[in-house]
Amino acid sequence: MSETTPPLRRDAERNRRLLLRTAYELMAVKGLDVPYEDIARAAGTGMGTMYRRFPQRQDLLNALFSEHIDTVIGFAEQAARYDDAGAGLAWFLERQLEVEAQSRGLGELLRGRSQAAEVVQRAHERMTPLVAGLIARAVAAGQLPAGVTPADFAAAHLMVGSVMDASRAFAPHLWRRALRVALAGLRHADLSGDAPDETVIDHLYNDQQK
Repeated sequence: MSETTPPLRRDAERNRRLLLRTAYELMAVKGLDVPYEDIARAAGTGMGTMYRRFPQRQDLLNALFSEHIDTVIGFAEQAARYDDAGAGLAWFLERQLEVEAQSRGLGELLRGRSQAAEVVQRAHERMTPLVAGLIARAVAAGQLPAGVTPADFAAAHLMVGSVMDASRAFAPHLWRRALRVALAGLRHADLSGDAPDETVIDHLYNDQQK
């Protein structure tokens, strides 16, 4: 029995990866409401496999969100290697948005408050130190004012993303112009006064629909 367990585990993980990839591809075009039946059919698996891997739709959405966070962390690590700190930070934000521009479902996931609060908090805990490091480099280089915080970048991301979502059907590249406006605003903003607490990030990504 022990000899057959590892292959079964590999099969389970392979099915999980296949269902995640298929769900992402379908949702990129149709949005988050793609039926489980369509995902299972496109992946070539049965509904039983679909429900074993993701018993609730929330499980699937949480997994997709976590995968996206892994991707964004990779972008942050690449941005930290830029010699020009400001260019690295701008590339980091632009690269995230480029990925979102390719997927209607991802935009709905990030700005539709479809992910669980604890998943958002874990993402915040992983991402915030990396973003803070990118900001600190740009501040030290004189490319950002000292008052800029990770919460400011979260707000910029949501603002530009909202433009993207609103104009996706008729002006799919308008978000790039909005991004330039947002980055210019951060570079030249008067940020006197109290900075937002880091917990604002969780609320920005989780509380809009409450």
